[in-house]
Amino acid sequence: MIGVIQTVRELVEAGAIERPMDGNHGELHPKTSDFVTSGIPFVMASDLKDGVIDLENCAFITPELANTLRKGFAKTGDVLLSHKATMGRTAIVGALNTPYVMLTPQVTYYRVLDDGRLNRTFLKCYFESPAFQSLFASWGDAGSTRSYLGISAQLDLPIVVPPIETQNAIAEVLGSLDDKIRLNRKLSRSIEALASTSFTSWFVDFDPVVAKRDGRVPIGVPTDAIDLFPSHFEESEVGPIPQGWRVVPLDSVADFLNGLALQRFPPRDGDDLPVIKIAELRAGTSLGADRCGGVPSEYVIDDCDVVFSWSGSLMVDVWCGGKGALNQHLFKVTSRDVPKWFYLAWLNEHLPEFQAIAADKATTMGHIRRFHLTEAKVLLPPEPLMKAMTSVQQPLLDQIIDSRLESRTLAQLRDTLLGPLLSGELTIKSAETAVGAAL
Repeated sequence: MIGVIQTVRELVEAGAIERPMDGNHGELHPKTSDFVTSGIPFVMASDLKDGVIDLENCAFITPELANTLRKGFAKTGDVLLSHKATMGRTAIVGALNTPYVMLTPQVTYYRVLDDGRLNRTFLKCYFESPAFQSLFASWGDAGSTRSYLGISAQLDLPIVVPPIETQNAIAEVLGSLDDKIRLNRKLSRSIEALASTSFTSWFVDFDPVVAKRDGRVPIGVPTDAIDLFPSHFEESEVGPIPQGWRVVPLDSVADFLNGLALQRFPPRDGDDLPVIKIAELRAGTSLGADRCGGVPSEYVIDDCDVVFSWSGSLMVDVWCGGKGALNQHLFKVTSRDVPKWFYLAWLNEHLPEFQAIAADKATTMGHIRRFHLTEAKVLLPPEPLMKAMTSVQQPLLDQIIDSRLESRTLAQLRDTLLGPLLSGELTIKSAETAVGAAL
């Protein structure tokens, strides 16, 4: 093996890192009612995505509240590791617009003090390696009904520490995969914004119809689709809509299959799947998920399936995290009548309304009910126009899915290269060749 094995405690005592720290427990832990629309990011395990923090969709607390807290202040450069329930997710805190981010008790930060002893990118890659993930999960499952490995126990975790020159070389090679994953994520967000802008123009603002009514040529519309848009409006139950379009319930164009209480399906040897809950949907990965077995096939989800959480944290996304089992509080959304982009876009259009309904519930876990899907209306254009719209929207959705699947493949390559590099079975040059081929 290249390098020596040191415990986290030994690295702390040597001054390589600070003593790891997680977020505030008990009464000091911020509550949902404390969340605001902007401020200090409040980072949960599900906010760790593709090696970075999802600062766009995480919760926030006020600086005043943050200043009353005792610990959990993570700063740029800190390596994050989730250690409770959702185990083993990682990220490096990037550049911030705030002095720090606050962590929940689910997440630990590791702060490198001596770059001459430990490379933070190497440490993150080490945390992501299959060998460490397996060890971490086994320690976290010991003696508890819910996976957890507290700070004191983490001090005994073994870390393979090669010479710093080797760490730097490994970090550079494997870090290039992380760079590509982050680039893919940025590209996906841009494509999502483009698709959303087109949808809003067509179905909310009716820009092509307004343009034709006013004698102008519509912009942002394929040339062969211009004639398919009407030039007049007609009244409907939701107000003026393009002539010839129909108003129909959301649940008439798509089927919503509710998940199962998967604790009733314990894992079986050779036949188990990760349990996809709201946390997994938010993070886009099944890493660290519970396992189950013997699940009926209709409740199995796979890449490209649309999943909608209707309880708790309401969100909708295209799942790209591999095969898994659909837990309760999640819908698998499918359709035999309309293309995927169409019902996905309408779900996103109605999502703020659904979130407001859930927020008004007096229960601890707000939700919507099936009749809300019926009350939510969509506008259905004639079939020729639907086909023309699909020629624009579906390639955008396909690009997003392809980008996410590529990122998953790159992450798997990164995670499998480290072990052979540390054992000496694989040279840096060979790893560079493998990474170059993948990129």
